[in-house]
Amino acid sequence: MIRTTIIGGAGYTGGELIRILLNHPDCEIKSVHSRSQAGRFVYDVHTDLIDETSLVFSDKYELDVDILFLCMGHGESKTFLQKQKIPEQVRIIDLSQDFRYADTSDQSFVYGLPEFNRLQIMNAKNVANPGCFATAIQLALLPLAKEGLLQEEIHVSGITGSTGAGQTLTATSHFSWRNSNVSLYKPFVHQHLSEINQTLAHIQNKPLPAICFLPFRGNFTRGILTSVYTKIDDKPEAIKDMFSEYYEPHPFVGISESNPDIKQVVNTNKAILYIQKQNDLLLIVSVIDNLTKGASGQAVQNMNLMFGFDETSGLKIKSVGY
Repeated sequence: MIRTTIIGGAGYTGGELIRILLNHPDCEIKSVHSRSQAGRFVYDVHTDLIDETSLVFSDKYELDVDILFLCMGHGESKTFLQKQKIPEQVRIIDLSQDFRYADTSDQSFVYGLPEFNRLQIMNAKNVANPGCFATAIQLALLPLAKEGLLQEEIHVSGITGSTGAGQTLTATSHFSWRNSNVSLYKPFVHQHLSEINQTLAHIQNKPLPAICFLPFRGNFTRGILTSVYTKIDDKPEAIKDMFSEYYEPHPFVGISESNPDIKQVVNTNKAILYIQKQNDLLLIVSVIDNLTKGASGQAVQNMNLMFGFDETSGLKIKSVGY
C-alpha cells in the first residue's frame, strides 16, 4: 500500500480524488488537508461519502507519505512547495497549472498526459496534471501531430460544465445564472492554449498552425465536449486507422463510430473520440469528464504509472448512461 496525502481536499477535484482513492486497491489516504474545513469529517463536506470514510480534514500537513496530491488554486502549489520542506522520497502530482510549462523555473515536473508522455511519467518523481480542456483538445489532435499533418488553421469549440469553474461561488457559476443559459468566455485566449501548443509543437516537431479556440460555459454540472476541425487531404479510412493505431495501447481512449455525447463519459476516466470527414475538412469530436479524465482521474492514472500499478487500477468506473 502506498500512503497518500491530499492538500486542498474540500473542492471538486479534491473530493473526486478522495472518492477514487478510497476504492483504490493499492492506496491508503493518510490525511486530507483543508484550511476552510479543518476539524470536520470529510463526509460532512462530500456528503456522498457518509459511511465510507471516517477521515477528518486537517489544517496540518502530513508529509511523511509516498505521494502528495496538490489540489489547490493556480499559483498556490508553487508557494506551498517553496514554504514546505518535502521529504526527498515523496512524489508529487500537482493539479494546478503551476508546473505545466517547459519554461517554468522548476524543471523537475513532467507533463502528465499519459497518451503523450507515458514513459516519462513512469520514470517521474513529480508530475504536472494537464488542464481539462487541454486534455480533450490534445487527445483530438495528437495522432495528427505525430504524423505532421497539422498544417492548416485549427478551429475548436468546446463546452464545459459548471464544476470546471471550481467550487467558489461566482456570478457565472451561480445556479440562477447557469440554469437555462450558455455563454462564451475567453475567446481565443483561454489559458489552456499554452500547454496545448507546447505539446503539439513538441510531437509534430515543425511549425504549428494557429489554434482558434472558443470555450463555452454550459448549463450542466460536469463534462466537456469539444469539436475540432481543420483541413486535411488524407482519406477518412486512413485517418481512422491512424487514430486507432495511436490509441491502441491507451486504455482510456476509445474511437466511436457514432457522434458521442457527454453522458457517455461522466463519472469515468474515459475519453471518446469521433472522426468525420466532409470534403477537405476533418472533424474530431472529443468528450471527457472534466473532473475525472480532465483532473482527478487522470491524476490517479499518472500515479498508477509512477508506481508501476496497472494503469486502470481504481479507475474502472462507469457513467450513469442516462
